[in-house]
Amino acid sequence: MSNAAEIALTQTVLSRLGECGDPRLKTVMTSLITHLHDFVRDVRLTDQEWMQAIQFLTEVGKTCTPQRQEFILLSDTLGISTLVLEVNHPSVEGSLEATVLGPFYVEGVAERPLGADLTDGMEGEPTFYSGRVSDTEGRPIAEAVLDIWSSDGIGAYDVQRAGPFVSAGRAKIKTDADGRYWFRSIKPADYPVPTDGPAGALLRLLGREANRPGHLHLIVSAPNHEEVVTQLFVADSVYLNRDAVFGAKDALAGRFARHAPGVAPTGEMMTQPFYTVEFDMRLRRSA
Repeated sequence: MSNAAEIALTQTVLSRLGECGDPRLKTVMTSLITHLHDFVRDVRLTDQEWMQAIQFLTEVGKTCTPQRQEFILLSDTLGISTLVLEVNHPSVEGSLEATVLGPFYVEGVAERPLGADLTDGMEGEPTFYSGRVSDTEGRPIAEAVLDIWSSDGIGAYDVQRAGPFVSAGRAKIKTDADGRYWFRSIKPADYPVPTDGPAGALLRLLGREANRPGHLHLIVSAPNHEEVVTQLFVADSVYLNRDAVFGAKDALAGRFARHAPGVAPTGEMMTQPFYTVEFDMRLRRSA
């Protein structure tokens, strides 16, 4: 097919969108088709390569389960998830920054009281989290909701365990009248993203690292304020600036202070070393 014929084919495909009744869908598909056709021409994609791409995406779909979203993992490792966030939720100085949701979020977790122990038998170094949720003017937000989930001390999530799902490291808690929150969990460990599926295979082919810095997941919300999907990272992780999913940010790095056995912030006596981390979060008001 000559270059002129290739361009003509693209224009023919685009012309078929003329009857699309959804203006936004038409705009998105026009751009998508244009870029995909340009990509095929640019790299002179072969029949075999296109079939390999189709087979790869088929395997991504087959790997998805109610507990694992391989397409999200693929989107994350290609930097697309973070780019979508930057387009739709650009960082604004003074407010909590957003980052990727990740593939292991579970909806409908139970609410627990302030100060709850979220370890649920997970292995890991005990850590006491605290902080304050306020608006960008510093006014405390009472009953802001923190939807929390975390891996254990070796980087494994509850959904990755064999057998029936048993929630661990997850909860929703609400801030008090002064916007304060506190709870107990574990210090997040650095860990590799799942590499037993097609997204992991692609990382290996590209010669890329699969590791993420240790982090705690949060979705922070409050009435009349913008909801933020975010993460709290371990500041001294060696992977903070080479996150496999491009989601780590310096503004989201917390200092995990190590303490000798003794009295914890909750007043309980700890017989082993523990950590504390304080992380304040500011939410923007909704438009």
